[in-house]
Amino acid sequence: MEADFVVVGAGSAGCALAARLSESGRHSVILLEAGGRDTNPWIHIPVGYFKTMGNPKTDWCYVTEADEGIAGRSIGWPRGRVLGGSSSINGLLYVRGQAQDYDGWRQMGNVGWGWDDVLPYFKRSESWKGLNGDKALRGTDGPLSVQDSRLERKIVDYWVDAAVNAGYKRNPDYNGADQEGVGYCQQTMSGGRRCSSATAYLKPARGRQNLTIVTNAQTEKVMISDGRATGVMARVNGQMTEIKARAEVVLSTGAIGSPQILMLSGIGDPDELSEHGIETRVAAHGVGKNLQDHLQARPVYKTQLSTMNIETNNIFKQAKIALQYIATGRGPMTLAASLGTGFLKTEDHLETPDIQFHIQPFSAQNLGKGPVPHEFSAFTASVLQLRPESAGHLELRSASMDDHPAIHPNYLATETDRRTLVKGIQIARRISQIEPLATHIVGEHDPGPDIALDDYDATLDWARKTAVTIYHPTGTCKMGDDKMAVVDARLRVRGVDGLRVADASIMPQIVSGNTNAPCIMIGEKASDLILEDAR
Repeated sequence: MEADFVVVGAGSAGCALAARLSESGRHSVILLEAGGRDTNPWIHIPVGYFKTMGNPKTDWCYVTEADEGIAGRSIGWPRGRVLGGSSSINGLLYVRGQAQDYDGWRQMGNVGWGWDDVLPYFKRSESWKGLNGDKALRGTDGPLSVQDSRLERKIVDYWVDAAVNAGYKRNPDYNGADQEGVGYCQQTMSGGRRCSSATAYLKPARGRQNLTIVTNAQTEKVMISDGRATGVMARVNGQMTEIKARAEVVLSTGAIGSPQILMLSGIGDPDELSEHGIETRVAAHGVGKNLQDHLQARPVYKTQLSTMNIETNNIFKQAKIALQYIATGRGPMTLAASLGTGFLKTEDHLETPDIQFHIQPFSAQNLGKGPVPHEFSAFTASVLQLRPESAGHLELRSASMDDHPAIHPNYLATETDRRTLVKGIQIARRISQIEPLATHIVGEHDPGPDIALDDYDATLDWARKTAVTIYHPTGTCKMGDDKMAVVDARLRVRGVDGLRVADASIMPQIVSGNTNAPCIMIGEKASDLILEDAR
């Protein structure tokens, strides 16, 4: 097999990239995906993440190493392993982040990545169908359908109103000019169906003669000859196959997959590679480093109002909900991971919000490994720190792609991170005491009445023992011009011609919000960079 461009990974960025590279018809593109096609119906039903997370047919099912910052626990890190990647199993939330995030990237030396530079790509990717929003900042004819929720729950309305009564402003569009405030989530959904990157970008492109989509194709390593990437070795349906790239290879396998493939290809820290008998082709000490993620603490409140926990707790209710969805495309089966949200400041002097809330009309245990709803009616006021200082790393376990890398998140390693998360939990607990929400709360399930609101040590201890990822690993092939940068501002891997990385791993700092929309933007921008260089 041979093409001009070989794109490895059909996730949020990879689907956008492959579709744009093949759009003109001038270039041939092979898109490789380790997982299968997105034929599982639960992928396309919004609430299906309850079924696809933890399912090895759609999820890599990564697990971290024991981490001191979270009381020595190992936790699941779901990542999509199917066409659409994590956009096929995520919570459907569309969040761009703050303009200051991207201006910060530019100030680090990444020319072309400031907010004014990336906004056109957000707009190009998006078809905004919501009622609110500044049309100058939102896209209206892109492939990715973004809309308001098709589901309402009173408990979420009460939380938003209580937050406003607590002094926080209401914001009808956190993807507009100002992220700060409370409101309702925007979702990658078309009608009542998930709009993954595969649905948005690959479905319209499937008929192109110059685009070949290969599933069940596990890339083992990049082939390098005379300092240039010439293709990849991939296990396609169990058979080892060399796939040649006449122009470029682009890795879009995410913050875990891309550094792993680079290291297996001999691009990484020489000492670490030698431990596994891998010859160093390029000494790149930053590969697998700078690992950042958002850690969520999950206060849970029992309520007498109806929530998903009891709306779906028997087969008859589930059948009724299914019929409603089939007939109308509405109802609980359109539930994204959250309905309400808030981007707030823990201190008045901060320039931008430093915490994010996900308000969910359900509560669950076993998060990351197939969530199991609690048996009582409750809602969750999940809170995370937007810009953690703590950074972890990945390391190979062996020279085999079949062995997942060892993931060391290094959560809550700095005092700022610990204090910010505790303050976020305290804000969640204060809002729960304010009307019109307080009347509808039966009791606090987590952290629970035994932990006083102002008890910093006990609150931090609870967070360490219960907090989990909110599925945003980034940064492990960071973009920049310092000695730990893996790619330059054009996403070219330093030290190898014809090789780029385009996914969440290139973020020099994690964005202030969910990462799906920024990854799609990265895929869009990468396509222009590659086509410019090809010309």
